[in-house]
Amino acid sequence: MSIQAQITLRTRKLGVLIRDARAAARMTIKECATAIGITPGILRAWEEGRRAPSLPELEVLSYYLDLPILHFWRKDAVSDDPTPTEMLNLPALADVRQRMIGVLLRQEREKASLSLRALAEQSRISVSRLRAFELGDRPVPVPELEVLVDLLGGQVETFFDTTGPIGQWMLRQNAVQDFLQLPPEYQDFVCKPVNLPYLELALKLSSMSVDKLRSVAEGLLDITL
Repeated sequence: MSIQAQITLRTRKLGVLIRDARAAARMTIKECATAIGITPGILRAWEEGRRAPSLPELEVLSYYLDLPILHFWRKDAVSDDPTPTEMLNLPALADVRQRMIGVLLRQEREKASLSLRALAEQSRISVSRLRAFELGDRPVPVPELEVLVDLLGGQVETFFDTTGPIGQWMLRQNAVQDFLQLPPEYQDFVCKPVNLPYLELALKLSSMSVDKLRSVAEGLLDITL
């Protein structure tokens, strides 16, 4: 195959991958082109394999579509993969979570030794409405939930989902944010596979009691002295 034929084939393959990535992001050509600073015509030419982006343009596109740039050197499509929201029955999840919120709310009220009537008087929310909240028959609007939790001496964060699929997703998002807030040198340390043993050791140490840590430290001192 000639060099020109290789370039033509690669341009077409790249176009397929770009179109696939945009489709996976549920973006129109106009939306995507505007966001990365090119005309819709140029993006269309990329996707049709008539023109190829430069590396900086591909980097910007990768950043905008939240994809590793190496995706454009692979053969896997992303638009055919169902997104997490497509795989989940979100209305059913919301219904289950609402009933769980009701149970938690009742537990907090009983822990505070308050009757429904007493809580109704303090919150200015009717007894029937509170009962519907606790039974999960009625969604609890966030402002009312905040008022009720505050009156019961709790924190609304304790009502957040942590075990279900959405809760696990939120935990992963928080973990990513925590990582991004680390100083660059710490991020670099964590990302190097060679440092995995040190990270595993740190995890083990973090689970030890103060007395156990003191014993380990004293043992290390004896070795080094």
